[in-house]
Amino acid sequence: MKKTSNIITIIVLILIIVLIAGVSYGYYKRATMEVKNPIVTMEVQDFGTIKLELYPEMAPQTVSNFIALAQNGFYDGLKFHRVVEGFMIQGGDSNGDGTGSPKLSDLGIQVSEDEDRNYCIKGEFLSNDYTKNTLKHKEGVISMARADYTQQYSPSLTTESYNSAGSQFFIMTADNSSLDGNYAPFGKVIEGMDIVHNIENVEVKATEGQENTENAEVSTPVNAPKVTSIRVEK
Repeated sequence: MKKTSNIITIIVLILIIVLIAGVSYGYYKRATMEVKNPIVTMEVQDFGTIKLELYPEMAPQTVSNFIALAQNGFYDGLKFHRVVEGFMIQGGDSNGDGTGSPKLSDLGIQVSEDEDRNYCIKGEFLSNDYTKNTLKHKEGVISMARADYTQQYSPSLTTESYNSAGSQFFIMTADNSSLDGNYAPFGKVIEGMDIVHNIENVEVKATEGQENTENAEVSTPVNAPKVTSIRVEK
């Protein structure tokens, strides 16, 4: 009887040791596991593939919005409508001229036609009282485009412009610290920076309606490069 009791005790001890080892390994695995950021694969017709890494810890709402639009095919077929050499390339506008905004249905949200409205997201940058985004506008960084009403010196218009981003983004082709803290960067190019620079060098013309104005911006591509798809590996 005593021998049987000893055997049971040994078995119980072994099970406890195995259980403790399993729990400890689980904690160790979680503690040492590398958490990977979302990776974007952007295909640009006749140019090639651009890969970007997104940083949800810097700009969670911005990243979530971009991923939702991409996974629902919003960006497929849109063009880089604005290109400024030595500065950036801009795309993600459904109108193709910088005036477009996404709708709730573009996020995959089921809404009626009457409820399907344009939306904007909060600007995750320092000027908008958001302190977690410390990413700088260096070459290869992707950031959100937005309206700029700040020169009109109206607090309400400034707030509106800070929170006016929706789907349009730009990729930096050179460093520009003047944007830091005023726009929401949320990732960077990890492959295909040569593709970005090739797009930067396409032929451009003055923006329609500004051809003969004194300060016309020559930034509209003659043949705008088309994004055939954007997909995100989460």
